[in-house]
Amino acid sequence: MGEEKQPILHWRKNINLFLTGQFLSGITSMIVQYAIIWYLTKETGSATILSFAMLLGMIPMVLLSPFAGPLVDRWDKKRLLILTDVIVALFAVMLVIAGTVAASFPLWLVFVSLFVRAIAQTFQMPTIQSILPTMVPEEELTRINGQLGMVQSANFIIAPALGAFLFSVFPINWLILLDVLGAIFGVGLLIFVTIPKVVSQGEAVHLLADTKFGVKKLYENKGLWYIMINGAVFTLLFMPAASLYPLMTMGYFGQDVGQAGLVEVVYSVGMLAGGAFIGFLGKWKDRMKPIFMAYLVVGVTIGASGLLPGTAQGFFYFILLNAGAGFATPYFNTLLMAIIQQSYEPNILGRILGVFNSLMTLPGPIGLVFAGPLTDRIGVEKMFLIAGVGTLLCGLALFLTPSARNYDKKLQERLKQKKAAEEDQTE
Repeated sequence: MGEEKQPILHWRKNINLFLTGQFLSGITSMIVQYAIIWYLTKETGSATILSFAMLLGMIPMVLLSPFAGPLVDRWDKKRLLILTDVIVALFAVMLVIAGTVAASFPLWLVFVSLFVRAIAQTFQMPTIQSILPTMVPEEELTRINGQLGMVQSANFIIAPALGAFLFSVFPINWLILLDVLGAIFGVGLLIFVTIPKVVSQGEAVHLLADTKFGVKKLYENKGLWYIMINGAVFTLLFMPAASLYPLMTMGYFGQDVGQAGLVEVVYSVGMLAGGAFIGFLGKWKDRMKPIFMAYLVVGVTIGASGLLPGTAQGFFYFILLNAGAGFATPYFNTLLMAIIQQSYEPNILGRILGVFNSLMTLPGPIGLVFAGPLTDRIGVEKMFLIAGVGTLLCGLALFLTPSARNYDKKLQERLKQKKAAEEDQTE
């Protein structure tokens, strides 16, 4: 199996402790992230600076994910999560000291701090994704992924509002120290979490060979490979519109910063509701069906947003449409992650997820590079229309690919046969 045969005692209590730690460390980290972006906006007022800051947050995921995966497979996962939390906290302390000694934060150190945070996230994401299958029973995996999505959505809801309040009350120096508090929460709870070890831990690491191995394993799994490539094209088409929400709200609809924040919160509430539905009720025999529905809902709601008039009434409908888009958003990522986790053994999952995360993230920066000039030329509302139509075409292309459309049904059948064979061996 590639996984040590050790019982997962009290798995539900164990996973709840793990998810609580992720929520507490995630919420503090996101508040600091928002605070840094707002600080850059207030101090520079430069769109170029903000775009550069956004790219810094994506580049490590694209470039390092394929190499992070092999290390995740081989290193102790609990120690890796603890180490990344501690490193982020140390850089936060350095930033606070520099900002306290000087009149303002050195811009280069702010960028370095953002880059280090992105590197830490590049390691944390595949680590958490590869841990879940070892911590919970296989039949609960989709639901637990949904609950993890709920935790992340809750962070997106709470962080902007709480961050805005704290940013207006406390100096940025003190606010950045929340990263230290988050590390204390995350590390403190993680110490009490049981994370089963897998056989590949301690093996020698060969980064290029391991990365090629991850690509090969994904490519051999044709249905999953087509699903992933389709998802990458979707990211390319959708990311420009996703980055333009403030401009759509304030530029096209003529609203203010408060309304821009309201749209973000409504979208995140929709994501929380979608994640909750998956987390508590989501047991599909064929998970590709809700994934196709998600493509349809996101395509229609985002595309329709680009057809709305730039009036107060148009903005009201924009909010409603984004509640629907938010509800559909978790289905693709959450269900696909559960499918991947069940498609491979835990001892190679880090390598698979490293390549997967990189290929799925790569189109994002490419889309962002073209988003600004294209938006200036055709208008922000047309970018939403393009994203919506592109999403519908991606969903249609995926549905018309038999190996992708039937992938989960065949996977579930293989898992049933495997479970039956294991039960026969134990009798």
